[in-house]
Amino acid sequence: MKEDLEYLFEQKTLTSERAKVLLVNIAEGRYNASQLASFLTVFIMRSITVEELAGFRDALLELCIKVDLSDFDTIDLCGTGGDGKDTFNISTLASFVTAGAGVKVAKHGNYGVSSSCGSSNVIQYIGYEFTDNPDKLKSQIDKAGICFLHAPLFHPAMKNIAPTRKEMGVKTFFNMLGPMVNPSLPKNQVVGVFNLELARKYAYLYQDSEKHYAIIHALDGYDEISLTGKFKVISNNGEQLLSPDNLGLNQAKAQDLYGGSTVEEAGKIFMEILAGNGSQAQNEVVAANAGMAIKCMFPDMAMEESIGMATESLMSGSALRCLTSLLAT
Repeated sequence: MKEDLEYLFEQKTLTSERAKVLLVNIAEGRYNASQLASFLTVFIMRSITVEELAGFRDALLELCIKVDLSDFDTIDLCGTGGDGKDTFNISTLASFVTAGAGVKVAKHGNYGVSSSCGSSNVIQYIGYEFTDNPDKLKSQIDKAGICFLHAPLFHPAMKNIAPTRKEMGVKTFFNMLGPMVNPSLPKNQVVGVFNLELARKYAYLYQDSEKHYAIIHALDGYDEISLTGKFKVISNNGEQLLSPDNLGLNQAKAQDLYGGSTVEEAGKIFMEILAGNGSQAQNEVVAANAGMAIKCMFPDMAMEESIGMATESLMSGSALRCLTSLLAT
């Protein structure tokens, strides 16, 4: 690692092949904590390249425990996190709303690293038990329309880096990788990213894949459709710059999206919204993101129609029933 660190400290970049090798070595525990922290810091101090991102992604996909959910045409709604906005768990709520609209969801998630409450924190708090049992996961999708893939169960090789990430407490390139390494390899995906530069890198990597995708970045920094202003969507059909008005929705304020400072607060907000008791702003933000997922599955559908389906799923209790069924399966 010493030679690689010296190379990187000279502001040189890695080939995808070398990036892959280094991440495999990290997974095998070949480096100490100081070396790991230094390595992660390199990519905080400068932008990661597409080559490096591809190499790290390939390493994680090679090392992960894959689960075959190909019997279901699933979608994943997953953000990179790291936007520092402390919102409620929008993509997780949108996942249940999407499932309630009849779309099968394989949600990939993890504990919060740079925020107080990640998707794994909140879903565990409300009673879900993580599993890597393929039969159970298939049963959950079949009965509840959704399953949850807790990243550490499927990426055990990353346990060597987890303590260093937690101690650093800031977003690293692992935040960038999360949405790319869903162990079920879904063919459909809505990805939220924390800056426009990363959105373009994702688009470059996804354009040659078989995925149906929508990459989202709100211009004021959110890694989802926040409705606080304009947002960029990059999909198989090109790029769009949209505003809440384009969706027939109201503009939200930052305080409308606050997710609480503890897991308990986040869990309470989560259940209030899923039970149909959210504010107009909360409901519309969830419906917008779920609507984007539904449209990703049905590209010819108008966004207004997909948002309408999402709103119906939320307000009719269908999304909540998906959660109840998931917890019982």
